[in-house]
Amino acid sequence: MSAKKDKKYNDLFFGLLFDGIGMLSFAIPFIGDFSDIVWAPVAGWLMTRMYKGKIGKAAGIITFVEEIIPGLDVIPTFTIMWFYTYVFKRSEKKKILEVERE
Repeated sequence: MSAKKDKKYNDLFFGLLFDGIGMLSFAIPFIGDFSDIVWAPVAGWLMTRMYKGKIGKAAGIITFVEEIIPGLDVIPTFTIMWFYTYVFKRSEKKKILEVERE
């Protein structure tokens, strides 16, 4: 496997893991919501490390807000960001490359 594919699947694995950790707060009613106070900044920071640039910073802020608000932990922000980066954003690049020269 190439290094790009390895990074792609590493990001998917860690994204699923971090989304799972974020959803663990539902396992313990009431007490779990307090764990979000610790997890929200960590999740935001992890998102900025996984995805660089402005997109990563924006995703980090969205992840922080999603994790800090009780009840929104079911949104898999890491997985959504993975799809944005490796599926949707890639298809845009392919369209640009398909332009023919005359």
